Amino acid sequence: MLQVQFFAKARELVGASPVEIPWPNGGTVSTLKANLTQLYPQLQPLIPKLLIAVNNDYANDDSPVQSSDEVACFPPVSGG
Repeated sequence: MLQVQFFAKARELVGASPVEIPWPNGGTVSTLKANLTQLYPQLQPLIPKLLIAVNNDYANDDSPVQSSDEVACFPPVSGG
């Protein structure tokens, strides 16, 4: 299992944080985004812009994710 934390609008859409999702080792952030879209279809509009941090570092779509990693998901912040 992989524990995923959501923040801001992502947390509102999922309705809980953290959540645990099934996770085989060897996946990437791209895999995570695909899994989150299936588990939480309401997140789909945010997925392309969703920022992912793995072990407190921003991660790109090719970054590996292990089940023991700390994962956080949050939408980009805008303002002026």
